[in-house]
Amino acid sequence: MVYLSPRQRILKAAGALALLLALAQTAFAQSTAGSDATAEPRYLIDVPTAGMLANRTMIVDLNYFQDGGVLAGMSVGLFNRLLIGASFGGTNLVGVQAPQWNKNPGWNVKLRLMEESIMMPAIALGFDSQGKDGYIDSAGRYTIKSTGFYAVGSKNFLCLGFLAISGGLNYSLEDADQNKNINGFVGVEKTIGPFISAIGEYNAAWNDQSHQSLGRGRGYINLGVRSSFGNGFTIGLNLKDVLRNQQDISIGNRTLQLEYIRSF
Repeated sequence: MVYLSPRQRILKAAGALALLLALAQTAFAQSTAGSDATAEPRYLIDVPTAGMLANRTMIVDLNYFQDGGVLAGMSVGLFNRLLIGASFGGTNLVGVQAPQWNKNPGWNVKLRLMEESIMMPAIALGFDSQGKDGYIDSAGRYTIKSTGFYAVGSKNFLCLGFLAISGGLNYSLEDADQNKNINGFVGVEKTIGPFISAIGEYNAAWNDQSHQSLGRGRGYINLGVRSSFGNGFTIGLNLKDVLRNQQDISIGNRTLQLEYIRSF
């Protein structure tokens, strides 16, 4: 056994602590979609995170959902703390029926207020007018209401890979059902090896529980997996509304997400 003096023990412990702090400090700077990913996760499935795009980075999203629905979006990172983007889509875009386009394009902007530290999460404020799934003209809303204005915090931990936890509050402008409550959401993403991550999120849907609303008051639990194929490509498979908040389904509303990111 090698004997260490008290001073040597202190220096060794300090060195180990500094290494752990450095690893934790850089953890959130890497995407939890895998060690080769090139962007922080901006969303889990439907709910936002505090993740951003690097300066002069562009990402293109394609989301496929029920009723032949497709939603396409593009976002651009500016100054490492600002993100802006737009999206548009509709239902019956795949199939034989006439396409039903969304009423308006969706717009989003996000500002990172605080970077993640050892003790504090990354914090961001944003606005996103893009709802999820199809747009319902008679109700003046999307099937899943848009996030609207939101504040979100995200913290990453080293736990057999990366474990990222996000949570926040939002206020949607889709209030034709007279439900103007502030809503809450929380989610988690866990890496499984270098290329795959598992995702779970809960949208409380406090703003979708009036007698004119679509939900049953259970909120939405969504589950998914992500896989990064390198060269900027990511694919995601989701099971949404497993609590059957809106409808009777077998195991969940199955959706597909594709992402491509590159710098310019």
